[in-house]
Amino acid sequence: MRPRIPTQLPPPFNQLPRYPILYHEPSPIHPLPTLSQISTRIPHADSSPRICIFAKREDQSSPLACAGNKYRKLEYLVPDIFSPTPTYHYHESHPTNQTLQGPATILVTEGALQSNHTVQVTALARKLGLKALVLLNRDTGSGYKTSSSPDHFAQLGNVQINKLLGAEIRMYNADDPEATDAQPVLEELRKSGQRPYWIPGGASLHHLGGLGYARAAFEIAEQESECRLGGSGLFDFIFVACGSGSTVAGLISGFKLVDSLRMGSGDNWPRGPRNIIGILNSPTRPRAYHEERVLRFARTAGQLIGLFNSEREITMDDVHLDDRFVGEGYGVIDDETRKALSMMAETEGILLDPVYTAKVAAGMMHWAQSEEMIKYAEKNRLGEVNVLFIHTGGQAALSAYFDRVV
Repeated sequence: MRPRIPTQLPPPFNQLPRYPILYHEPSPIHPLPTLSQISTRIPHADSSPRICIFAKREDQSSPLACAGNKYRKLEYLVPDIFSPTPTYHYHESHPTNQTLQGPATILVTEGALQSNHTVQVTALARKLGLKALVLLNRDTGSGYKTSSSPDHFAQLGNVQINKLLGAEIRMYNADDPEATDAQPVLEELRKSGQRPYWIPGGASLHHLGGLGYARAAFEIAEQESECRLGGSGLFDFIFVACGSGSTVAGLISGFKLVDSLRMGSGDNWPRGPRNIIGILNSPTRPRAYHEERVLRFARTAGQLIGLFNSEREITMDDVHLDDRFVGEGYGVIDDETRKALSMMAETEGILLDPVYTAKVAAGMMHWAQSEEMIKYAEKNRLGEVNVLFIHTGGQAALSAYFDRVV
């Protein structure tokens, strides 16, 4: 077994302020043996590589409500939230040089009705002793419209948890002005004496939004040695949901830095490139739109963590998004998504969410039996291909889909 790589981040990454929200120990990575066995069965290819699938349990990463990938992002936002002169507190549509007079008193964010992000922002706010206001759009995606009981959809799952956590909830339709511009709400709060801190959906448009998963790349690189991986000795493919984009972007920038440091050290560690595959979860925008966002977010994170020539070091060749599993709409469960959700539950006892991780699982299982993965193994002379599925949480939304999950 190889020695553990140092957990200490390199400068200037390690100098960026971070407020711990996650458990002290990394979120676990464990094998999925049954799913691996199923994915390796390719009748027409007796010499096909063994597919070894692992799960990184970001849904077990934090003691706060509904653990998931947003807490990792929010760790880098908290120091700015508490700052007497926050760098990001106005809506991105209304840039201003005005500063707050003191730290924030209320966190404001937005999302779809069953947004995981809003729950995690609310839970963080309560943990920090702050108020929380969430703006929920009924028309984001088609989950609300396609429900057999829209009234229940707007009350169960993450909506119910937001209420339990004490958030103020305001619901909108697509034609309401507040659905696209939260600035009037922020002005209302300021006039009432509050100091609102605006967190955009998924925290991706926030300039610090990609740092959490850049740090996760170092964590995963360390865990690779503990998993005793065969083949290349690293995770050849990493599958993760791509919604607002900064989770994928952070991984791209983080692994760029990990591998650049290993190259410079002259040691014999296995090195990338790892294939980071972002599975898109919504057909609302074309893939090219998401690719441009991910590239931009990855470069922003790269500059902050020490990739000083991030535009040269991170290119569109590093961005791999798959839009074949988006289904009919954001939050809409199709047969492929339902099958993946059921298979993960029945084979590995793991619950996925119907919006993000079930679509990632569907994409991952398709890739695992694809000619592309076989050719990758042949090209790199691998008898085993190591696959990492990043479980970003979201199971709390299942109750809102009571009429479509089973």
